[in-house]
Amino acid sequence: MSRPKVVPLRRPAADDADEAEALRQQVCALEDQLRRARESSEGRPGPLVAAARLLQELRGGLSWEKAARFWSDVYFSYHSEDVDEFGHDARFSETLMPLFEFLYAIWWRVEAQGTTHLPGEGAGLIVANHSGVLPYDGIMINLAVRHEHPARRTCRMLALDMFALLPFLAPLLSRSGAVRANPDNAERLLRKGELVGVFPEGVKGVGKPFKDRYRLARFGRGGFVRIALRTGAPIIPCAVVGAEEIHPMVGQANWMGKPLGLPYFPITPTFPLLGPLGFVPLPSKWSIEFADPVRLDAYGPEGADDPILVNRISEEVRSTVQRMIDGRLARRRSVWFG
Repeated sequence: MSRPKVVPLRRPAADDADEAEALRQQVCALEDQLRRARESSEGRPGPLVAAARLLQELRGGLSWEKAARFWSDVYFSYHSEDVDEFGHDARFSETLMPLFEFLYAIWWRVEAQGTTHLPGEGAGLIVANHSGVLPYDGIMINLAVRHEHPARRTCRMLALDMFALLPFLAPLLSRSGAVRANPDNAERLLRKGELVGVFPEGVKGVGKPFKDRYRLARFGRGGFVRIALRTGAPIIPCAVVGAEEIHPMVGQANWMGKPLGLPYFPITPTFPLLGPLGFVPLPSKWSIEFADPVRLDAYGPEGADDPILVNRISEEVRSTVQRMIDGRLARRRSVWFG
Protein backbone atom coordinates (compact mmCIF):
# COMPACT_ATOMS: atom_id res chain seq x y z
CA MET A 1 0.00 0.00 0.00
CA SER A 2 1.59 3.25 -1.13
CA ARG A 3 1.97 6.19 1.25
CA PRO A 4 0.20 9.40 0.36
CA LYS A 5 2.43 12.00 -1.20
CA VAL A 6 3.03 15.05 0.97
CA VAL A 7 3.13 18.26 -0.97
CA PRO A 8 4.70 21.17 1.00
CA LEU A 9 2.63 24.27 1.10
CA ARG A 10 4.36 27.37 -0.29
CA ARG A 11 4.16 30.58 1.79
CA PRO A 12 2.68 33.54 0.10
CA ALA A 13 5.11 36.05 -1.33
CA ALA A 14 4.11 38.57 1.34
CA ASP A 15 5.32 36.23 4.10
CA ASP A 16 8.68 35.86 2.35
CA ALA A 17 9.03 39.64 2.17
CA ASP A 18 8.20 40.05 5.87
CA GLU A 19 10.76 37.41 6.86
CA ALA A 20 13.43 39.03 4.69
CA GLU A 21 12.67 42.45 6.18
CA ALA A 22 12.88 41.08 9.74
CA LEU A 23 16.20 39.41 8.94
CA ARG A 24 17.52 42.61 7.37
CA GLN A 25 16.59 44.58 10.51
CA GLN A 26 18.36 42.06 12.73
CA VAL A 27 21.51 42.31 10.61
CA CYS A 28 21.37 46.11 10.72
CA ALA A 29 20.94 46.03 14.49
CA LEU A 30 23.95 43.72 14.87
CA GLU A 31 26.04 45.93 12.59
CA ASP A 32 25.05 48.98 14.64
CA GLN A 33 26.04 47.21 17.87
CA LEU A 34 29.39 46.22 16.39
CA ARG A 35 30.01 49.76 15.17
CA ARG A 36 29.27 51.27 18.59
CA ALA A 37 31.38 48.65 20.36
CA ARG A 38 34.28 49.43 18.02
CA GLU A 39 33.88 53.15 18.59
CA SER A 40 33.83 52.73 22.38
CA SER A 41 37.07 50.76 22.26
CA GLU A 42 38.85 52.83 19.61
CA GLY A 43 37.39 56.25 20.42
CA ARG A 44 34.29 58.13 19.35
CA PRO A 45 34.22 59.80 15.94
CA GLY A 46 35.05 63.47 15.75
CA PRO A 47 32.36 66.11 15.21
CA LEU A 48 33.08 66.34 11.46
CA VAL A 49 32.70 62.57 11.08
CA ALA A 50 29.44 62.70 13.05
CA ALA A 51 28.14 65.50 10.80
CA ALA A 52 29.08 63.54 7.66
CA ARG A 53 27.22 60.47 8.94
CA LEU A 54 24.16 62.55 9.73
CA LEU A 55 24.12 64.01 6.21
CA GLN A 56 24.41 60.50 4.79
CA GLU A 57 21.53 59.25 6.91
CA LEU A 58 19.34 62.26 6.08
CA ARG A 59 18.66 60.70 2.68
CA GLY A 60 16.17 58.49 4.47
CA GLY A 61 14.61 61.41 6.32
CA LEU A 62 15.33 63.10 9.65
CA SER A 63 14.15 61.46 12.85
CA TRP A 64 14.56 62.09 16.57
CA GLU A 65 16.70 58.96 16.79
CA LYS A 66 19.14 60.25 14.18
CA ALA A 67 19.30 63.67 15.82
CA ALA A 68 19.95 62.11 19.24
CA ARG A 69 22.67 59.86 17.81
CA PHE A 70 24.31 62.86 16.13
CA TRP A 71 24.31 64.88 19.36
CA SER A 72 25.72 61.90 21.26
CA ASP A 73 28.54 61.51 18.73
CA VAL A 74 29.36 65.24 18.87
CA TYR A 75 29.29 65.35 22.69
CA PHE A 76 31.47 62.28 23.12
CA SER A 77 33.92 63.50 20.48
CA TYR A 78 35.38 65.71 23.23
CA HIS A 79 34.03 63.99 26.36
CA SER A 80 34.66 60.50 27.69
CA GLU A 81 32.25 58.31 29.60
CA ASP A 82 34.79 57.68 32.38
CA VAL A 83 35.80 60.44 34.83
CA ASP A 84 37.67 60.18 38.10
CA GLU A 85 36.17 60.80 41.54
CA PHE A 86 36.68 64.56 41.17
CA GLY A 87 35.14 64.78 37.69
CA HIS A 88 38.37 64.92 35.67
CA ASP A 89 37.78 63.93 32.04
CA ALA A 90 41.08 63.08 30.34
CA ARG A 91 39.59 63.37 26.84
CA PHE A 92 38.11 66.78 27.57
CA SER A 93 41.50 67.96 28.87
CA GLU A 94 43.22 66.82 25.69
CA THR A 95 40.61 68.65 23.63
CA LEU A 96 41.41 71.94 25.38
CA MET A 97 45.16 71.31 25.40
CA PRO A 98 45.92 73.03 22.03
CA LEU A 99 44.49 76.30 23.39
CA PHE A 100 46.44 76.02 26.65
CA GLU A 101 49.60 75.07 24.75
CA PHE A 102 49.20 78.17 22.57
CA LEU A 103 48.89 80.40 25.64
CA TYR A 104 51.86 78.71 27.31
CA ALA A 105 54.31 78.59 24.42
CA ILE A 106 53.34 81.51 22.16
CA TRP A 107 51.07 84.03 23.87
CA TRP A 108 52.80 84.24 27.26
CA ARG A 109 56.09 82.49 26.33
CA VAL A 110 56.34 80.94 29.78
CA GLU A 111 59.80 80.22 31.21
CA ALA A 112 59.84 77.56 33.94
CA GLN A 113 62.75 77.15 36.34
CA GLY A 114 63.45 74.77 39.21
CA THR A 115 61.12 71.95 38.17
CA THR A 116 63.79 69.48 39.31
CA HIS A 117 62.92 70.52 42.88
CA LEU A 118 59.58 68.76 42.45
CA PRO A 119 59.50 65.13 43.63
CA GLY A 120 59.87 62.57 40.84
CA GLU A 121 57.11 60.49 42.40
CA GLY A 122 54.84 60.66 45.40
CA ALA A 123 53.00 63.55 47.00
CA GLY A 124 54.02 67.20 46.87
CA LEU A 125 52.20 70.45 47.69
CA ILE A 126 52.99 73.40 45.38
CA VAL A 127 52.25 76.72 47.10
CA ALA A 128 52.07 79.70 44.72
CA ASN A 129 51.03 83.34 44.56
CA HIS A 130 47.68 83.99 42.88
CA SER A 131 46.84 86.78 40.41
CA GLY A 132 45.36 87.60 37.06
CA VAL A 133 41.58 87.97 37.77
CA LEU A 134 40.93 84.63 35.99
CA PRO A 135 42.66 81.36 37.04
CA TYR A 136 45.13 81.09 34.16
CA ASP A 137 48.08 80.79 36.55
CA GLY A 138 46.93 77.38 37.78
CA ILE A 139 46.74 76.07 34.22
CA MET A 140 50.20 77.42 33.40
CA ILE A 141 51.73 75.88 36.54
CA ASN A 142 50.27 72.53 35.51
CA LEU A 143 51.75 72.87 32.01
CA ALA A 144 55.13 73.88 33.42
CA VAL A 145 55.21 70.71 35.51
CA ARG A 146 53.97 68.62 32.61
CA HIS A 147 56.51 69.95 30.10
CA GLU A 148 59.60 70.74 32.15
CA HIS A 149 59.66 68.09 34.88
CA PRO A 150 61.71 65.00 33.93
CA ALA A 151 58.86 62.67 34.95
CA ARG A 152 56.25 64.72 33.02
CA ARG A 153 54.01 64.77 36.07
CA THR A 154 50.53 66.26 36.36
CA CYS A 155 49.60 68.81 39.03
CA ARG A 156 46.04 68.90 40.35
CA MET A 157 45.24 72.53 41.13
CA LEU A 158 42.80 73.45 43.90
CA ALA A 159 40.24 75.95 42.58
CA LEU A 160 38.68 78.63 44.75
CA ASP A 161 34.95 78.41 45.44
CA MET A 162 34.64 81.65 43.47
CA PHE A 163 35.52 79.66 40.34
CA ALA A 164 34.60 76.09 41.32
CA LEU A 165 30.95 76.97 41.99
CA LEU A 166 30.21 79.25 39.03
CA PRO A 167 27.69 77.50 36.72
CA PHE A 168 29.51 78.36 33.49
CA LEU A 169 33.05 77.78 34.80
CA ALA A 170 32.73 74.91 37.30
CA PRO A 171 32.21 72.11 34.72
CA LEU A 172 35.14 73.41 32.66
CA LEU A 173 37.48 73.41 35.66
CA SER A 174 36.46 70.03 37.06
CA ARG A 175 36.60 68.24 33.72
CA SER A 176 40.00 69.76 32.94
CA GLY A 177 41.46 68.44 36.22
CA ALA A 178 40.97 71.21 38.79
CA VAL A 179 39.54 70.26 42.19
CA ARG A 180 37.45 72.37 44.54
CA ALA A 181 39.70 73.78 47.26
CA ASN A 182 38.98 72.22 50.64
CA PRO A 183 41.17 70.26 53.09
CA ASP A 184 39.46 66.91 52.49
CA ASN A 185 40.03 67.02 48.72
CA ALA A 186 43.65 68.10 49.15
CA GLU A 187 44.41 65.31 51.65
CA ARG A 188 42.78 62.67 49.46
CA LEU A 189 44.90 63.69 46.49
CA LEU A 190 48.13 63.85 48.48
CA ARG A 191 47.54 60.45 50.10
CA LYS A 192 47.20 59.06 46.58
CA GLY A 193 50.68 60.38 45.78
CA GLU A 194 49.57 63.29 43.57
CA LEU A 195 51.16 66.69 43.04
CA VAL A 196 48.71 69.32 44.30
CA GLY A 197 48.79 73.07 43.71
CA VAL A 198 47.26 75.59 46.13
CA PHE A 199 46.93 79.39 46.29
CA PRO A 200 46.83 80.35 50.00
CA GLU A 201 46.06 84.01 49.24
CA GLY A 202 42.61 82.98 48.04
CA VAL A 203 40.31 85.64 46.62
CA LYS A 204 42.53 88.40 48.08
CA GLY A 205 45.29 87.37 45.68
CA VAL A 206 43.40 86.97 42.45
CA GLY A 207 41.29 90.09 43.01
CA LYS A 208 43.94 92.56 44.17
CA PRO A 209 44.04 95.98 42.43
CA PHE A 210 46.85 96.64 39.97
CA LYS A 211 48.55 99.09 42.32
CA ASP A 212 49.11 96.21 44.78
CA ARG A 213 50.51 93.81 42.19
CA TYR A 214 53.11 91.30 43.36
CA ARG A 215 52.52 92.14 47.03
CA LEU A 216 51.49 88.89 48.65
CA ALA A 217 48.41 88.93 50.83
CA ARG A 218 48.26 86.97 54.07
CA PHE A 219 48.34 83.19 53.60
CA GLY A 220 45.08 82.56 55.38
CA ARG A 221 45.33 80.59 58.64
CA GLY A 222 47.94 78.14 57.46
CA GLY A 223 45.53 75.47 56.28
CA PHE A 224 47.96 74.28 53.61
CA VAL A 225 50.62 73.69 56.30
CA ARG A 226 48.24 71.51 58.32
CA ILE A 227 47.47 69.48 55.22
CA ALA A 228 51.18 68.98 54.49
CA LEU A 229 51.87 67.97 58.12
CA ARG A 230 49.04 65.44 58.20
CA THR A 231 50.05 63.81 54.91
CA GLY A 232 53.84 64.18 55.20
CA ALA A 233 53.99 65.91 51.80
CA PRO A 234 56.82 68.40 51.14
CA ILE A 235 55.88 72.02 50.40
CA ILE A 236 57.34 73.49 47.20
CA PRO A 237 57.17 77.31 47.08
CA CYS A 238 56.33 78.65 43.61
CA ALA A 239 56.51 82.20 42.24
CA VAL A 240 54.56 83.30 39.16
CA VAL A 241 55.52 86.60 37.52
CA GLY A 242 53.63 87.96 34.52
CA ALA A 243 50.06 87.07 35.43
CA GLU A 244 49.39 90.39 37.18
CA GLU A 245 49.52 92.21 33.83
CA ILE A 246 47.13 90.07 31.76
CA HIS A 247 44.01 91.76 33.22
CA PRO A 248 45.17 94.90 35.09
CA MET A 249 42.33 95.61 37.53
CA VAL A 250 41.93 99.37 37.93
CA GLY A 251 38.61 99.26 39.79
CA GLN A 252 35.70 97.15 40.98
CA ALA A 253 31.94 97.31 40.48
CA ASN A 254 30.87 95.02 43.30
CA TRP A 255 27.23 96.10 43.01
CA MET A 256 27.21 94.18 39.71
CA GLY A 257 29.17 91.18 41.00
CA LYS A 258 27.10 90.37 44.09
CA PRO A 259 23.90 89.40 42.19
CA LEU A 260 26.08 87.01 40.15
CA GLY A 261 27.61 85.44 43.25
CA LEU A 262 31.02 87.03 42.62
CA PRO A 263 33.10 88.47 45.47
CA TYR A 264 34.15 91.27 43.11
CA PHE A 265 33.41 92.52 39.60
CA PRO A 266 36.66 93.61 37.91
CA ILE A 267 37.10 96.72 35.83
CA THR A 268 40.14 96.62 33.56
CA PRO A 269 41.30 98.82 30.65
CA THR A 270 39.53 96.42 28.27
CA PHE A 271 36.58 95.10 30.33
CA PRO A 272 33.69 95.88 30.25
CA LEU A 273 34.55 98.61 27.73
CA LEU A 274 35.25 96.13 24.90
CA GLY A 275 32.59 93.61 25.89
CA PRO A 276 33.59 89.96 25.26
CA LEU A 277 36.91 91.11 23.79
CA GLY A 278 37.78 92.33 27.27
CA PHE A 279 38.26 88.70 28.33
CA VAL A 280 41.24 88.33 25.98
CA PRO A 281 44.35 88.42 28.22
CA LEU A 282 47.25 90.71 27.39
CA PRO A 283 50.42 88.98 26.07
CA SER A 284 52.77 89.63 28.98
CA LYS A 285 55.95 87.59 29.45
CA TRP A 286 55.61 84.94 32.17
CA SER A 287 58.08 83.16 34.42
CA ILE A 288 57.34 80.33 36.86
CA GLU A 289 59.97 79.34 39.41
CA PHE A 290 59.96 76.48 41.92
CA ALA A 291 62.11 76.61 45.07
CA ASP A 292 63.68 73.87 47.17
CA PRO A 293 61.06 71.78 48.96
CA VAL A 294 60.28 72.45 52.61
CA ARG A 295 60.21 69.04 54.30
CA LEU A 296 58.08 68.59 57.39
CA ASP A 297 58.76 64.93 58.22
CA ALA A 298 60.49 65.84 61.50
CA TYR A 299 57.30 67.34 62.95
CA GLY A 300 54.96 64.43 62.25
CA PRO A 301 51.16 64.59 61.85
CA GLU A 302 50.74 65.86 65.41
CA GLY A 303 52.44 69.11 64.36
CA ALA A 304 49.18 70.08 62.62
CA ASP A 305 47.68 70.72 66.07
CA ASP A 306 50.37 73.25 67.04
CA PRO A 307 49.14 76.70 65.89
CA ILE A 308 52.49 78.38 66.59
CA LEU A 309 54.35 75.88 64.41
CA VAL A 310 51.74 76.16 61.66
CA ASN A 311 51.90 79.96 61.59
CA ARG A 312 55.70 79.95 61.60
CA ILE A 313 55.96 77.56 58.63
CA SER A 314 53.23 79.44 56.75
CA GLU A 315 55.10 82.74 57.18
CA GLU A 316 58.38 81.15 56.11
CA VAL A 317 56.81 79.83 52.91
CA ARG A 318 55.15 83.19 52.23
CA SER A 319 58.46 85.02 52.71
CA THR A 320 60.20 82.59 50.35
CA VAL A 321 57.62 83.17 47.60
CA GLN A 322 57.83 86.96 48.09
CA ARG A 323 61.64 86.90 47.82
CA MET A 324 61.42 84.85 44.62
CA ILE A 325 58.95 87.34 43.13
CA ASP A 326 61.07 90.34 44.14
CA GLY A 327 64.19 88.74 42.66
CA ARG A 328 62.47 88.02 39.36
CA LEU A 329 61.02 91.56 39.16
CA ALA A 330 64.49 93.01 39.78
CA ARG A 331 65.83 91.05 36.80
CA ARG A 332 62.86 91.80 34.52
CA ARG A 333 63.46 94.57 32.01
CA SER A 334 60.12 94.52 30.21
CA VAL A 335 56.58 93.39 31.05
CA TRP A 336 56.15 92.16 27.47
CA PHE A 337 59.57 90.71 26.71
CA GLY A 338 60.92 89.66 30.12
